[in-house]
Amino acid sequence: MLKRPQPIKPGPGQESVWDYPRPPRLESTSKHIKVIYNGMVIAETNRALRVLETSHPPTYYIPPDDVQRAYVIPTARSSYCEWKGRAAYYTVRVGDREEPDAAWYYPEPVQAYVALRNYVTFYPGRMDACYVNDELVTAQPGGFYGGWITSDVVGPFKGIEGSWGW
Repeated sequence: MLKRPQPIKPGPGQESVWDYPRPPRLESTSKHIKVIYNGMVIAETNRALRVLETSHPPTYYIPPDDVQRAYVIPTARSSYCEWKGRAAYYTVRVGDREEPDAAWYYPEPVQAYVALRNYVTFYPGRMDACYVNDELVTAQPGGFYGGWITSDVVGPFKGIEGSWGW
């Protein structure tokens, strides 16, 4: 029997992931987003899109022009999202370090998410650091999901033990 999660009540200036919709909402944000790998800023923007889905922390997608293309190498991996469509992946390589399939994007998203076309997001737990407005991001638990946890978002978050059926 599945145990229903008990949402954490948000404090002032916080959002609860349990107030996010299904299907997910896509919205623009002017928050300062920065991704660092092997000491190099590989992506930085104030023009990100964020995806907000019930029980998941936001995922920040960076415009392709704001990603240092020399550090992301297309791979053969793909996956399918029931909402956004087929995703393609990048290996992140800077100097002598690389992280296979550590970033993804939607080359041909479904119509409802067409604004995401070719925007790139990164698994924050596989980068040296990801920041939202200079706050260091914590990776969404579990390794499968790519949400970015900051102090202005409360859970519990999908990916913790016992959350498979949420």
